[in-house]
Amino acid sequence: MKALLFALLLGLSMTVQATPAGVFRADAKVPMSRAYPAVVKALEEARFWVVFEADIGNSLAGFADKWGADYNRNGLDGIRAIVVCNGWYANAVSNADPDLLALCPLRVNLVEKDGATRVLFARPSVIAAGSPAEAQVLEIENIIIDAIRAGIRQAEQP
Repeated sequence: MKALLFALLLGLSMTVQATPAGVFRADAKVPMSRAYPAVVKALEEARFWVVFEADIGNSLAGFADKWGADYNRNGLDGIRAIVVCNGWYANAVSNADPDLLALCPLRVNLVEKDGATRVLFARPSVIAAGSPAEAQVLEIENIIIDAIRAGIRQAEQP
C-alpha cells in the first residue's frame, strides 16, 4: 500500500508544475478570443500601449510537419504575445538606470488550452533587483499585473 501511495505521489509531483517565482500567472476561465481583447484594452487603459502583437501559436503551426511528434506536445490551442510600452516610464527607468532599458518594451503572453486562457508576465522586478530603477520597475510591474487582472475580470463577465 505504501509503495502504491508513493508511486501515486511521485507521479503527481512529476506532472504538477508550479509557476516560477519570476513569472506572474493569472488564469481566465474563458477562451483566448475573449481574454485577449479584454487584456489588451485593460493594458491600454493603464497607459501601456501595444506596440506589437504576435500570434506565436499560428507561427509554430507552420512547423508541425517538420517537428512531428515534438510539435505542441502540451496540446495548446493558442499562444499570443502582446508587447507594450509606456514612454513616460521608459524615460523614468532610463534616467535611473539606462541598462534596464533591456526591459523595454515589456511582453505579456496568453496561452489557451481547453477553452481556458493562462496569462503570463515575466516580472521585471526580478531583473531590476538592486538597481537604482528598482522602484520604478516595481511600479510598472504592479500596474501591468493590475491591468491583467482587470482584463480577466472583464473577459469573464457574462
